[in-house]
Amino acid sequence: MKRAVVLLSGGLDSATTLAIACSEDYACHALSVDYGQRHGAELDAARRVAQALGVVEHRVMRVDLAGIGGSALTDHSLAVPEQPTPGIPITYVPARNTMMLSLALGWAEVLQARDIFIGVTAIDFSGYPDCRPEFIAAFEKLAALATKVGVEGKPTRVHAPLIKLSKAEIIRRGISLGVDYSHTVSCYQADEQGRGCRRCDSCRLRREGFKAAGIFDPTRYQ
Repeated sequence: MKRAVVLLSGGLDSATTLAIACSEDYACHALSVDYGQRHGAELDAARRVAQALGVVEHRVMRVDLAGIGGSALTDHSLAVPEQPTPGIPITYVPARNTMMLSLALGWAEVLQARDIFIGVTAIDFSGYPDCRPEFIAAFEKLAALATKVGVEGKPTRVHAPLIKLSKAEIIRRGISLGVDYSHTVSCYQADEQGRGCRRCDSCRLRREGFKAAGIFDPTRYQ
């Protein structure tokens, strides 16, 4: 059975991406990263999603991006914006997706997995530069140059199946694959029980996505 490493944050998008990979008959190894984010609720959500979708293995790796700072998601002295802001918002975490894909790439090489899945989207998103198709294509080229399997002519493929989908389309796709979105946490500042704040950009996009999809929103809010 073909293997894949799937990045799993515990949010709506990554849960849908894992379901897609499972539906394509991959033996899925889920990877979550504790990078110093504001709360651990999304990592708890990742464990629930991984169990519900029946992954082969779920690992949580620790990287201290809070030591770098520069983001409201890792620096508690910076407030999470509760209104849309112009440009790239302060919730952008410098190099986060580059780091996460690098960890996934290393694990994939050890597992002899030829495929990595990541749940980024360039529609209905917060404008992060590492969620764009150009970034995914560039990282795939880097992977071919930076790994033993790449130079031996068996490069790792990076899949971003949601990249051209709206939030409503993502939700509909997930529902069709049996994703239970009550397991997921998307909020930037969720409480210890995983309840959303209703006000941050991630909560807004999630709430509007369920509304546009015409599907009941199971999100628990504070």
